[in-house]
Amino acid sequence: MTKGLQGSHLSGCIDVRISGAGQQAARGNDLELFFKGLVIGFAIAAPVGPIGLLCIRRTLAGGHLHGFISGLGAACADALYGAVAAFGLTLVSEFLIDHVRGLSLAGGLFLLYVGVGEWRARPPDPATPGSVDISGLAHDFTSTFALTLANPMTILSFVAIFTGLGVVSPDGEFAASQGGYGPLAVLVIGVFLGSAAWWLTLSSGVGLVRRHIDVTSMRWLNRVAGTLVIGFGLYALWFAFR
Repeated sequence: MTKGLQGSHLSGCIDVRISGAGQQAARGNDLELFFKGLVIGFAIAAPVGPIGLLCIRRTLAGGHLHGFISGLGAACADALYGAVAAFGLTLVSEFLIDHVRGLSLAGGLFLLYVGVGEWRARPPDPATPGSVDISGLAHDFTSTFALTLANPMTILSFVAIFTGLGVVSPDGEFAASQGGYGPLAVLVIGVFLGSAAWWLTLSSGVGLVRRHIDVTSMRWLNRVAGTLVIGFGLYALWFAFR
C-alpha cells in the first residue's frame, strides 16, 4: 500500500511538472506573438501616407496631443483589421474585398474634403502652446480611423504578413491548433501597441520642432500637406473607377 501511495505521489509530481512546463511554453509563445505584433504594427504604420501627413500637420498646428490622437485613430483601425485577419473572419474580409471600389470611392472623396480643408485652413501660430479641445481631439481620432478603414487593402497586408510569419495558416486554422483565441488576442494587442508606438514617436519628434516654425512656414506646410492629401484622394478615386 505504501508503494502504491508513493507511485501515486510520483505520478502527481510528474503531472504537475508537465503542466508547469506547458504553461511556461504557452507564456513563451504568447510573448513571441506579442513582439511579432509590435513589429508588424510598427511596420504597417511607418510608411508615410495621408495619415502620416495629417498627423504631422495636426501636431504642428495644435500640438503633440492632436497629432498623437490622430495616429491613435489609425492604430485602432489597424488593430481592427489585424483582428479580422488573425481570427480568420472570412465573411468580413470577403465583404471588404468585394466592396473595395466603393470603399476607395468613399475614402477618396473624404481625402479630397480633408485636403481642401488643409489647403484653406488658417495657420495658427506654432509658437503658442497647443490647446486641448475635446471636440477637436474627437474629430482627429474619428477622421483618421475612418480614413484607415476606407483602405481595405490593409487587411490583405495583414493576411500576407501573418501567413508569411507562420502566425496563421492560409485556411485560418491557427486558433484551433495553438490553444484558442487567447494567443491571437495577444497578437492583436501587439499590433495596436506597435502602431501606437510609431504615432507617438512621430508626433513627439515633430512636436520638438513646432516652436521653431513661423506662421508663414506653417501656411506653406498647410498647402503642401493639402496638395499631397488631395493627390492621395485622386489616386483613390482613380483606383475606384479604373
